[in-house]
Amino acid sequence: QVQLVESGGGLVQAGDSLRISCTASGRTASRLVVGWFRRAPGKEREFVAVINQSGGRIDHASSVKGRFTISRDNAKGTVYLQMNSLKPEDTAVYYCAAKEGLYTDAAERFSYWGQGTQVTVSS
Repeated sequence: QVQLVESGGGLVQAGDSLRISCTASGRTASRLVVGWFRRAPGKEREFVAVINQSGGRIDHASSVKGRFTISRDNAKGTVYLQMNSLKPEDTAVYYCAAKEGLYTDAAERFSYWGQGTQVTVSS
């Protein structure tokens, strides 16, 4: 079993930066593919970014590419999402998800989910 805990969300202004974190416990974090997803009010959940076990492969959604960066520190069991140049449309609950095995950005393939952290960007 894997437990995921997100942290670092908050209220910021448009153009600001924020880093959110996801810490995994219960299973060796280095064995996990980890993704970030978000759900904005009234919208479907969407993919944001994903990173493979070693950190050598990453992908970002086109809506955040060039502004957000996913990274990981396996020694700390933590995956980060650095968010720069934030926009009001980035306002959402951000969820960390993890899986073992093959790399994917498909939410339905992820077995473990955190409780989410709220990110609010004011204009």
